[in-house]
Amino acid sequence: MARVGVMLPRDLPADEVLTFARRAQQFGFDELWVVEDLGFRGGVAQAGAVLAATSQIVVGIGIVPAGARNAAFAAMEIATLAQLFPGRLIVGIGHGMPDWMRQVGEWPASPLTRLREYAIAVRTLLRGEPGPAAGRYVNVEGVVLSEKPQTVPPVVLGVRGPKSIAVAGEVSDGLLLAEPAAPPYVADSITRFGTAASPQVITYDAAVVGEDGRAARDLVRPGLAWIGEPDWAPHLALLPFASDLAEHRRGSASPEEFAATMPDEWVRQLSLAGTPDEVAAQIAARHAAGATSVVLLPAETDRLNSLTRLAWALRQPDAS
Repeated sequence: MARVGVMLPRDLPADEVLTFARRAQQFGFDELWVVEDLGFRGGVAQAGAVLAATSQIVVGIGIVPAGARNAAFAAMEIATLAQLFPGRLIVGIGHGMPDWMRQVGEWPASPLTRLREYAIAVRTLLRGEPGPAAGRYVNVEGVVLSEKPQTVPPVVLGVRGPKSIAVAGEVSDGLLLAEPAAPPYVADSITRFGTAASPQVITYDAAVVGEDGRAARDLVRPGLAWIGEPDWAPHLALLPFASDLAEHRRGSASPEEFAATMPDEWVRQLSLAGTPDEVAAQIAARHAAGATSVVLLPAETDRLNSLTRLAWALRQPDAS
């Protein structure tokens, strides 16, 4: 089933968080994703709050950094949410942003090894099985969760490079692809993921919907300022203008200038921005490339009110 979600902005005022969640459900979004960025709000706590404040929308945590919590205690938190709200939870696990993880002393010598061990441990415990043998970074050997969920939530890996995506294909239920997630990147990532049956594939993209498509894309530009940085190279490599974009980034005095001066067509392909019909078509293209869920990241300053306009794209035939 092709699903459409929306992200709960990490810095949304606290008194608007539950209102945002309820409106997302009311407007017909299938999923609501919460983030766990260093210095903002905890992902597990947010997920619990918005699950309790809503009745049917699926809530995703994207992502839990593998070094942020002991794997057994992370599995306990996830299992608790899955018990209380069966069938309404998806969990993303990832490396975490390297700078943030180094800042808190949690960047390992082998990020891939830790992610593999962590994902295996969490998924094993969620199934009610004894924790696997101790590894290099993760030791939950013999631990058993007596309070296991009847419906085990999908665990996807929020990764971007080919090696990490290959690991995801071995130890997870799918992928969470950060923005920008243009269709060529989605399709290539699924190929790298491997042959697992029906993987969950969630994509993020900065989004603005308005009556004037060009004006909407101009509003989304600040959300694209960082995409020329090296960490995002895998997202861009297959785009027909990848080399021109890299040259444009090198010639720009600042990230802000880079985003403000890129051609409109680049913005169109690097975001979910435009008229309701245009955005519905962009969503459909990501689904056609293999995404099971396309998540819109509100890019306007007034995120709560912009949610109404983002929902316009849901009522278009191509978004269903």
